[in-house]
Amino acid sequence: QVQLVESGGGLVQAGGSLRLSCAAAGRTLSSHAMGWFRQAPGKERERVAVISRSGDNSRYGDSVKGRFTISRDNAKNTLYLQMNSLKPEDTAVYYCAARRSSPYSDTYYLDTYEYDYWGQGTQVTVSS
Repeated sequence: QVQLVESGGGLVQAGGSLRLSCAAAGRTLSSHAMGWFRQAPGKERERVAVISRSGDNSRYGDSVKGRFTISRDNAKNTLYLQMNSLKPEDTAVYYCAARRSSPYSDTYYLDTYEYDYWGQGTQVTVSS
């Protein structure tokens, strides 16, 4: 079992930055691929960025490319999301997710149904 706890959300003006963290307990994250997803009111949960267990491979949603950066520190069992040039449309609850990854491949996973563990979410609000 993996417990995930997000932090770092808050209220920021458009053009500002935030850094989200996701701390894991229960299992070492180095064997898990991870991702950040978000859900705005009335919308489906969407992929923000995903990363392989080593951190060498990642992929971003089209709406955040060039503005957000996903990273991980396996020694600290923590996942990060650096968000720059924030826009009002980035307002959502942000969730981190994890799933066990094969030791023979270093891939990421794109869809919500592929993840087994989820945090409780952290609210990000961007004012115009």
